[in-house]
Amino acid sequence: MDEQQRSTFLQSASRFPPPKGIKLYYGTAGFRTDASILQSTAFRIGILAALRSLKTGGAVIGLMITASHNKVSDNGVKVADPGGEMLTQDWEPFADSIANAPDPDSLIQLIDEFAKKEGIPLNGTKAAAILLGRDTRPSGESLVEAAKQGICSVNGAIAIDMGVVTTPQLHWMVRTRNKDLQASASELDYFDQVSTSFRCLIDLIPKTSYHGIGKLIVDCANGVGGEKLQVLKEKLSWLDVEIRNTGKQGILNEQVGADYVQKDKVAPQGFGGPDVGIRCASLDGDADRLVYFTIITKGNNQINLVDGDKILSLFALFIKDQLSILTDDTYEYQPRVGVVQTAYANGASTKYLKDLGLQVIFTPTGVKYLHEKAQEYDIGIYFEANGHGTILFSDHFLCWLEDRKSTEKCLEKKNAAKRLWAVSKLINQAVGDALSGLLLVEAILQHMGWSVDNWNELYHDLPSRQLKVKVADRTAIVTTNAETIVQKPPGIQEAITALTVKYPQGRCFVRPSGTEDVVRVYAEASTQEAADELASCVAKLVDQFLGFHI
Repeated sequence: MDEQQRSTFLQSASRFPPPKGIKLYYGTAGFRTDASILQSTAFRIGILAALRSLKTGGAVIGLMITASHNKVSDNGVKVADPGGEMLTQDWEPFADSIANAPDPDSLIQLIDEFAKKEGIPLNGTKAAAILLGRDTRPSGESLVEAAKQGICSVNGAIAIDMGVVTTPQLHWMVRTRNKDLQASASELDYFDQVSTSFRCLIDLIPKTSYHGIGKLIVDCANGVGGEKLQVLKEKLSWLDVEIRNTGKQGILNEQVGADYVQKDKVAPQGFGGPDVGIRCASLDGDADRLVYFTIITKGNNQINLVDGDKILSLFALFIKDQLSILTDDTYEYQPRVGVVQTAYANGASTKYLKDLGLQVIFTPTGVKYLHEKAQEYDIGIYFEANGHGTILFSDHFLCWLEDRKSTEKCLEKKNAAKRLWAVSKLINQAVGDALSGLLLVEAILQHMGWSVDNWNELYHDLPSRQLKVKVADRTAIVTTNAETIVQKPPGIQEAITALTVKYPQGRCFVRPSGTEDVVRVYAEASTQEAADELASCVAKLVDQFLGFHI
């Protein structure tokens, strides 16, 4: 690092002192906390994003300012790597170090040492480009400005402000620009691609099996998804959708949104008696999660929830059907399909997928683990119950598919290839995307001629219960086998197993929280009473082993 670069860092860093007495850590959601203490973090992660671009040979990197489904007073900052995926885990310790450096001199020393270790040039001879996006939070604009200051303090780095966008849109832009260096990959390009792909899927529905499936009502969590869904509605003028909770009146994520609906299993604010039986969907604040639901009866807000497990099952079923049309045992190339879940996936969904003949793989909790595992397959499908997930297609499979859709003589097989191609263009392969996911759900339901009730009947969830047990040190629990088996402390797994076998269809596991000193307990059984009892017994067991009271 030369003196000019050092001086630039010193001057800019002095304008963004870190909050005293607070330690921040980069997790699956990046840094996320009260917006009032994030200025220095946004500035410093701007520097990290520029270094990441330099490290990857000038690839475009993304930096998103959002706190997703958190309350409006929170905000966050996270980085998108060149493929649109989350920041590589190898850089997370460096993110923690620079976010918590106590003063400009310490910060500069950390940057200098890291740049030397990684072979990152800081002399301005290489260019770096970072796309910036933010959601609708009032604090977003000032945090974007702080991030810009960090980016521009690195020699050769430029910040490109994409304005207010969904998190998935920013990830899509990063991925698209790096895959096609000539692509502008603007927000308009995103809208064009997903709407064109959706229309293609609708046009390929056999006319003999086409059925209208009625109106869709979408809760947009008073977040960024409202204005973006409105754009898609106008581009797809015949899509029968009503958009609610757009943010013009309500408060972001307050009794609205996918997280609220999925966790509390109730209808969001603004939904009621007149909506009974109508197909409804809910996005979260930055539009990267999606769940569906129907209101059961007038007079209360109880719902039938159609969560991420059911969305995954619908996608898997459709893809399997199209592949079965396209291929048979005589084909030399058999695409490998992998369905990736965490242990929190309902056991009934896993059984349904296995009964379809699909390979189901489990990973530890966290999108980064799911995404990484899905990349190992020709078609990798992953979803969490909370509604975050996507479908990944390998380059090899897409090349094969492109050839099949142009050379296939059989019309039925050609159309199956076209459908799969359209799915690959509609779904956001960078990250979970509520908007593209919603359009894919709607296209498949129309293809099947299914109501939301038909969809919900694919399988019936096993009753479940989640609990938290406060502990002195969550690292005392060490797990293996995708967090479903406890290795330490000794004896606890045997005790959990002995309890679980007493309950019909019982399944139970515990794991340490990633953010607080609690151990999470998850239990399933054939009845709600049994699931509640199993979870409670195991929670007491954890408390006994770790010496804390519940």
